[in-house]
Amino acid sequence: MLTITDLSLQRGGVWLLEAVNLTVQPGQRVAIVGANGAGKSSLFQLLLGQLAPEQGSVSLPGGCRIAHMAQEVAASSRSARDFVLDGDHDLRRMEAELAAAEERGDDHAVARIHGELDVHEAWSAPRRAESLLRGLGFSDADADRPVSSFSGGWRIRLNLAQALMRPSDLLLLDEPTNHLDLDACLWLENWLRRYEGTLLFISHDRDFMDRVATHLVHFDQRKLELYTGNYSAFETQRSERIAQQQAGYERQQARIAEIQRFIDRFKAKATKARQAQSRVKALERMEKIAPAHVDSPFSFEFPVADKVSNPLLSIRNGAAGYGETVVLEGINLSLLPGSRIGLLGPNGAGKSTLMDALRGERTLLRGERTTGEHLAIGYFAQHQLESLDLDASPFLHLQRLAPRASEQSIRNFLGGFDFHGDGALSPIRSFSGGEKARVALAVIAWQKPNLLLLDEPTNHLDLEMRQALTMALQNFDGAIVVVSHDRHLLRNTVDDFWLVNDGRVTEYDGDLEDYERWLADRRKDETEAPRREAGGVDGASSQAQAAGAAAGENAEDRKARKRAEAAIRQKLSPYRRKQAALEKEMDKLQSALVTLEQQLSDPDLYADQGKQKLKELLGQQAAAKSRLAEVEAEWLETSETVEDLEAELLP
Repeated sequence: MLTITDLSLQRGGVWLLEAVNLTVQPGQRVAIVGANGAGKSSLFQLLLGQLAPEQGSVSLPGGCRIAHMAQEVAASSRSARDFVLDGDHDLRRMEAELAAAEERGDDHAVARIHGELDVHEAWSAPRRAESLLRGLGFSDADADRPVSSFSGGWRIRLNLAQALMRPSDLLLLDEPTNHLDLDACLWLENWLRRYEGTLLFISHDRDFMDRVATHLVHFDQRKLELYTGNYSAFETQRSERIAQQQAGYERQQARIAEIQRFIDRFKAKATKARQAQSRVKALERMEKIAPAHVDSPFSFEFPVADKVSNPLLSIRNGAAGYGETVVLEGINLSLLPGSRIGLLGPNGAGKSTLMDALRGERTLLRGERTTGEHLAIGYFAQHQLESLDLDASPFLHLQRLAPRASEQSIRNFLGGFDFHGDGALSPIRSFSGGEKARVALAVIAWQKPNLLLLDEPTNHLDLEMRQALTMALQNFDGAIVVVSHDRHLLRNTVDDFWLVNDGRVTEYDGDLEDYERWLADRRKDETEAPRREAGGVDGASSQAQAAGAAAGENAEDRKARKRAEAAIRQKLSPYRRKQAALEKEMDKLQSALVTLEQQLSDPDLYADQGKQKLKELLGQQAAAKSRLAEVEAEWLETSETVEDLEAELLP
C-alpha cells in the first residue's frame, strides 16, 4: 500500500527524517507516535503531496483514494449534513453532471448518470451522513444547522465526519480524538476497526491506540521504527530494545575505557607506540552506541493547599441548567478530601453543567451549595485557555499570582512543565495548543488547590505529558472530579464514577468496560463502516437483542431480559477486574524471570566469589516461578468464571 524508500525530510532547516525506509501493507491500521515536532504531521503533508522530500521517494498504488481529516474549517452557511456529504467527491461530481445533463435535456446522459449513482449507493448517502453525525455526538436537529453555528471543537468533529464519509483506500487522521467525548471515542474505535482500507493515524490516546492499531510507527532520532501490535505491545518491545541498547552501550563504554587506559599507559613507550596507535584508530572507527534516553521532560505535582475542610463541598436538593431550562435535578452530593470521581454520561447529558454547578456558577438554579471554609478550587477546561494572557510569558502568569516568589522558585516550578530558559519567558501567543494547556495546568498547580475540577484536561497533550499528568493526579492528596475521554487517565486516577444521564446524577457501580456495554445497549442506531452489516459494540448483547426480537419479545420481556443482563454484568465486573490484575501480575513476574535469567548468565557468578550471589538469584528465581504458577492457576479459574458468566449473555 505505502512504500517509503531512502527518504530524508527537513523543515525550517531542521532534519526530521534521514534516509528512512518504511512499508505499510494494505489493511493495516498504523498508529504514529513520537515527540512533538518530530515530524508526524509533516509525514501526512508528504503523503498528501503538500511537501517534497530532500531525497528518496514515497510510493502509493495507482488510483489510490486518500481521505484525510482537515484541522480547520471556515464558517459556512452549508448545513452540517451537506458539509459531511461534500466529503464524497464522486457523489458531488455525479450530482453536478446529472444537473447539467437534465438542464440540456440529454436523456441518455441522465440515464447513464442515474445508473452510476445507483452503483454508488447515492440513495443512502444522506442517511449515512446523518449516521456519522449521530455517532460523533450530534443530535438529529444538528444536521440542518449551518456550519457557522458550531463552535471550533464541533467543527473539528464535522471535519472528521467528512473524512469518514469519503470513500478511500488510505485514511489519514491527525489526532482524531481531540474534542471528542468518551462516547464518541468508543463509537469511532468501532468504526475504524471495521474500516476496510489502510489507516494511518496520529494519536496520544493510549487506550484508543490499543483498541484500533495493528501496527505502530515510532519517530525516533530522525528514524522511523515499525512495531507490530498496539501501543501496549510497542511499550513492551521498545523497553526490551532500550534495555538491549543500554547493555550494549555499557559494554562498549567499558571497552573504550580499557582501550583508553592502554593508550594512556603505553603511547609514550617506543616499544608499545605502534600498538597504542592501532588502538587510537580502533576508537576512531568504533560506531558509537547512543545511551538510551527515555526520561520524560515533564515532572510536576499538584501541591495541596495548606488547609483543608471536610467536607470540601456539598449540594443538596439541587437543580442545574441554563435560564429556564433545567438539565439536572435532584442533585445530592458531597466531595470529601480524597474523593476521586470520574463523570460518565452521554454527550449533552449535563456533565459540563454539573461541573459549573460545582464551581458555583449560575448553572445551579436552585438548591443549597455549601462550601468548606478552606475550599480552594483548581478548574481546567478548554475554554480556560482563551482566558490566558497571550502577551504574557509562563513566568509572568505565575509571578502575578505570587509577586513575592523568588525567580528561581518560579523557574524551577515551570521546569517540571518543560518550560526552560527563554521558553519560560516567551509570550504564549505563538505557543501550540499543547503548550498553552501546560501553562494552564501550571497556573492551577501553582495555586495549591484542594479540589481539582478537570474537564477534558488531556486535549492537545502528548503521551509524555499525559503520563506526567496521570502520575501527578495519582499523588494529589485533595479531591478530584474529572471528565475525560482518556480511559488510561480515568482508570489510573479515579476511584468512583458518577453517571450523568436522564436529568440525574447517580453513583455508577460498574467500570469503564461496563459503561461501554451500557452505551451499546442504549444506542439505537449504531453506525458501522461503509458496506458492512450493522452490529452493536457488544457482540453478546447485540446477539441477545436480535434473539429477543426474533422471538417476538414484548416490552415487559425486554425489560426483564435487560435487568437480567445488567445483573450478570454487575456480577462480571469484579471478576474482570481480578482477571486484569492477575494478568498484570503475571506480566511483572515474567519480566522479573527474564531479568533473573539474564543475571544468571553472568559467568562470574559461577566462580567462588560469586556463589553467595548465585544462591540468592536462584532463590529469587524459584520463588518467582512458584508465584507465577499460583497466579496462572488463579487466572485460569477466574477466566473460566468470566467465560461462564459471559455465556449467560448469549441467546
